[in-house]
Amino acid sequence: MRRYVLTGTPGAGKTTLLRGLAELGHEVVEEAATDVIARAQARGEDEPWTRESFIDEIVELQRQRQLAAPGTNSVRFFDRSPLCTLALATYQGRPPSPALTAEIERITTHGVYERQVFFVRNLGFCEPTAARRISFQQSLEFERIHEETYRAFGHELVDVPAVGLARRIAAIDTFVSARRTE
Repeated sequence: MRRYVLTGTPGAGKTTLLRGLAELGHEVVEEAATDVIARAQARGEDEPWTRESFIDEIVELQRQRQLAAPGTNSVRFFDRSPLCTLALATYQGRPPSPALTAEIERITTHGVYERQVFFVRNLGFCEPTAARRISFQQSLEFERIHEETYRAFGHELVDVPAVGLARRIAAIDTFVSARRTE
């Protein structure tokens, strides 16, 4: 199975792209950090990202989802990966935890994700949500850190420019379809 990652700045439309790819019949895996935040906020915790265990909770959920029962398709798309979690830790000024370091070692050693990573470019704004409380300027810094992180691990960034949704989905689908024949 080929596992592709969608990454990029917060609010760039990764989740919307993921849903569009699912509508085309692709298997998709939702972002873990958003779910970790939503669960904590449902328990009354307003800013779970300030908790020391936050990064490790994301890593554990990402690992569980990646190791879930194999799908029926030859391609699966992931809304972020542990390298995104490393970028998040870097952005927050935290050193990588042993759990994060071990997970990055596992996915790197075993080639879990494709070397080509879809880098979804910002849309020129960042809409705040309960889980995303950063300004557009902050999101651009986060975008830069993601780009540097993936490049540092030798990934090829496949640019997904800020064009209409249908064009973005078609570009990703076309890229993946072309790779199936290789």
